[in-house]
Amino acid sequence: MSVTKGTTGTVHTADAAASAAMPDTAPTTASGAARILPRPRTAPPRFPLVATDLDGTLLRSDLTVSARTRDALALARHRGARHLVVTGRPAASCREFLVAIGYRGLAVCGQGAQLYDASADRLLVSAALDRERARSVVERTEEALNAGPLELAVVTAAPENRCVVTPRFADRIRPGWGVVEDREELWSGPIEKVLMRHRELPDGLVAATAERMGGGEVAVTHSEKGMIEVLPAGTDKAVGLQLAADRMGFTPADTIAFGDMPNDIPMLNWAGFGVAMGNAHPDLVAVADERAPGHDEDGVAVVLERLFPRS
Repeated sequence: MSVTKGTTGTVHTADAAASAAMPDTAPTTASGAARILPRPRTAPPRFPLVATDLDGTLLRSDLTVSARTRDALALARHRGARHLVVTGRPAASCREFLVAIGYRGLAVCGQGAQLYDASADRLLVSAALDRERARSVVERTEEALNAGPLELAVVTAAPENRCVVTPRFADRIRPGWGVVEDREELWSGPIEKVLMRHRELPDGLVAATAERMGGGEVAVTHSEKGMIEVLPAGTDKAVGLQLAADRMGFTPADTIAFGDMPNDIPMLNWAGFGVAMGNAHPDLVAVADERAPGHDEDGVAVVLERLFPRS
């Protein structure tokens, strides 16, 4: 539990937020006597929209979703709530995880740059990044840091969504990645985002420098250790979440959001209630309304089981 957004000294849990609008007194008849109302067959869901990040939040360290978490999501759906994935992964990279949990409907992908229809396996919205602008930001960032070249990864535009990396970008090259020795090959085609890292400098310094050098020409976010992302200007998870919520008929007040990294800050700030995982980055914890157990301890399930108890 933590302090309510925008207040001081008030403990705020998801249960308290969901019930804040309930009247303090029972309705009465014209004579002033208490009127007995029929009990509804199904109570309205607390936070009818459940927005979750994938990596470090819904997914465990082994990139699976536990049986407990799947059951909690099923219970929430049974009680009338909708689950919306909001992930930094491009649609092509998160498809396998959505299929594994039987996910249907809209998903927000690519840090908010993509709106994906998982049921039809179709991109509805996709924002491209100007490659010359991205290249310029990378070069300016390297010059400002004055600590040698950055290691880079470039995600090509949909529908291909191929990732091309410099040799030392990661300790382990993932399946499907292309390794290039000549950095010019990174900029050979349309792109959706650039990921950068420096082997010696802290992520926070690289991100802050890239944001300063970008000067509003691009969006910069920190989504994973060793991965600073350069995206089309105006892109973040709140933008994508807003777009999806509008189509689904939900508002911020309807939404509880779960995340673990600084790229989830806009999403938690947008939602009516924000939950940081136990493994979350300190910057995200600072803006959250509640801190759940970690992703390997089924933190999403712990909160959902409280919000949607079995009757």
